Amino acid sequence: MSRELFNRSPDLKRLRDEGYFVQVKGGVLIMRDVPYVDANKQVRFGTLISSLTLAGDQTRRPDTHVIHFDGDYPCRADGSRISGLSHQTDIQLDFGNGVTARHSFSSKPDQGYADYYEKMTSYAGIISGPAAVLDPEMTARVLRARDDDEDEGGDDGPFLYVESASDRVGLGALSSVFKTEVVAIIGLGGTGSYILDQVAKTPVPEIRIFDADEFLQHNAFRAPGAPTLEQLREVPMKVDYLKAIYERMHRGIVAHPVAMTAETLHLLDGVTFAFLSMDAGEEKRLVVEKLEAIGASFVDVGMGLELDDGSLGGILRVTASTPKKRDHVHAGRISFADGGGNDIYASNIQVADLNALNAILAVVKWKKICGFYRDLEEEHHSTYTTDGNQLTNGDLP
Repeated sequence: MSRELFNRSPDLKRLRDEGYFVQVKGGVLIMRDVPYVDANKQVRFGTLISSLTLAGDQTRRPDTHVIHFDGDYPCRADGSRISGLSHQTDIQLDFGNGVTARHSFSSKPDQGYADYYEKMTSYAGIISGPAAVLDPEMTARVLRARDDDEDEGGDDGPFLYVESASDRVGLGALSSVFKTEVVAIIGLGGTGSYILDQVAKTPVPEIRIFDADEFLQHNAFRAPGAPTLEQLREVPMKVDYLKAIYERMHRGIVAHPVAMTAETLHLLDGVTFAFLSMDAGEEKRLVVEKLEAIGASFVDVGMGLELDDGSLGGILRVTASTPKKRDHVHAGRISFADGGGNDIYASNIQVADLNALNAILAVVKWKKICGFYRDLEEEHHSTYTTDGNQLTNGDLP
């Protein structure tokens, strides 16, 4: 991906052709070995870091004039700070992939920067100029023969194109908590399909999806996206239809068009986290017992709706189970008995908004368990009631 990005982006190619040590790491563009003068009037070397605005494998015009810098604050040749450059100083920002920053700078031309060549060379000139005063041989053009280890066939990660959302706001390192996760999504109905939509946007290496049903017309109104009439006529399996969508951006999606039975439980081996969006019944009990046996955490979702006086009311449920707390699951928080279809939700009523909300609450809980979001309370059960927007937590450790 990095090689294609440099080959297809004239501004990045020009930087490299002119001898600048530039790389793409995660979702940011970095320029290494930029000489600068520190407060002691010594020449040192730092790194410039810019967010990247991309259209596939090509750069677009930079969306911000601000840039980050890893090193001491750059000074003039006499050791005084380049004050007009300051934006934020003495920060600790981790972009992931070994890229950190201690300062951010702001130098904006009237029309902004036309491309990344202009942006990176402008800042490099401002910062390295004083170093050239002290030593005329100092330049950011280090003329390395090969300056991007990603070009050597390294791991491209789970995404088919650069994930430029997290790193640009300093969440790259935090997102690394997902890189050892193997996630299963069991049941790809309304809620499960929205769970997949969110999980596919995280750098988990493997996503296993399970559902034995076909993707029919009513499913189109309870899932993200919009299938064509021709796709509906083909009557695809749910897992195949959704995999075809999300494998456009995420590798490692494994589709299992099967129901969970005693004969298929082995497909959960190696899973570290699971989302259960399946009907109550003996099959769910088998899944829960299997996940507990392999030490996996999981979240079970549920929804109850009723039609009363011409309007719907309902409660969404998210119940988590982790190795540190599982007793509440078997104390009634998760039902393993078939309700017999009394709940209006069982009739496939179209509630895509509640499906999406239930999925988001489940994904947020997963991210809390992983350590991505702060979780001081560590609730293992929560409900959301539509009437009054009431969110209630329970089952604390």
